[in-house]
Amino acid sequence: MKGPFPRQALSAVGLDSNNGIYPLAYGIVESENTESWKWFLDNLGDNLDLGRNSNFTFISDRQKVKLEVVFSHLGLHTAVDQLFPNVEHRYCIRHIHDNMRKRWRQTEYRDHLWRCASATTIPKFEHLMKEFSQYDKEACEWLKQIPPAHWVRSHFSGRAVFDVLISNMCEVFNGKIEKGRDKPVIGCLEYIREYLMKRICNVMKEMKKAKGPLTPTTTDILAVRKTVASQYIARWNGGDKHAIATLNMSKDPEAELDIYKWVHKVYFLETWKKAYSFKVEPIKGRSMWPKSECPTKLIPPPHHTQVGRPKKIRRQSEGERLSKKQRASQGDGVNATQEGGSQKPTNDGVQKLSRKHISVTCSKCKNKGHNSRTCKGQGGNQSKK
Repeated sequence: MKGPFPRQALSAVGLDSNNGIYPLAYGIVESENTESWKWFLDNLGDNLDLGRNSNFTFISDRQKVKLEVVFSHLGLHTAVDQLFPNVEHRYCIRHIHDNMRKRWRQTEYRDHLWRCASATTIPKFEHLMKEFSQYDKEACEWLKQIPPAHWVRSHFSGRAVFDVLISNMCEVFNGKIEKGRDKPVIGCLEYIREYLMKRICNVMKEMKKAKGPLTPTTTDILAVRKTVASQYIARWNGGDKHAIATLNMSKDPEAELDIYKWVHKVYFLETWKKAYSFKVEPIKGRSMWPKSECPTKLIPPPHHTQVGRPKKIRRQSEGERLSKKQRASQGDGVNATQEGGSQKPTNDGVQKLSRKHISVTCSKCKNKGHNSRTCKGQGGNQSKK
């Protein structure tokens, strides 16, 4: 939070049936540590009826490798292990790459990392890791410190019906609540609640436009796979079958309808509607709030006066900044410069000229290398009277 009361906003975000973000819970804590995460996850488990032996999948946005031991961001990994020891814990590949970039900045390292993480079979993963080792053995050994069960598709348990490798759903949610982070605690919570109310209404509008038994995104994915499968000829070997290719070879006119039997129920339109049947209800004004019976008097948090102008923009990782620069350069194909300066994209998409490497001329003495504020009376270019 960026206001006079510095706190941390924790959130849990999932994916809905249409591959969109589905915020589950949010809360504000004093600091991001193990105890705060344990409190947050404990309440999350109670609300979702998740016991200690629950087998769900958890993706954290950061991880650090130090002294051959895997650590997660500020106590999150410890809290998950203590409260839910049986969960599948994945690490965001983009954040692993951010850590890798501190030592290996070339694009080839990123490509090797993503190919290894995207491998769907263990032999394929081992082959790609061998190629990475041949390219740079030290970088490959660094990556081996992270157990593949946390970041490689071939080693996932298969409990979850999705195989995402990044935590973009949290980044999207953080971007939506950015304007509420400079408000007081209650104001920030109200800003998030109002955003969730509006979002549910917007999703419901999209549901009304949807046609067919599947969600729009799932329908598009299935159409692409049907096109690819049409290029194959199915031959049954007595075991498992490729559903789409087999149905394409069938002469049964009902085969087109049978294909939906092979789609997980999560991706059906009815499941999507059921998920959003729960609404965020408006609350009454403060005068209608019930008085707390807590015997402990809650005092306001200590006021902290920040130095300089308060920051409103969310701090971005190096990978996010680089990706935005790449998209900006690819968008217009021109990288305009002026006297060594470069253009940087701002939040509203307008190109802003950077002053880096620009030669400054003093308005008093007309010399270069300083401005009028730091001028010490150098008179090299001043005209003599």
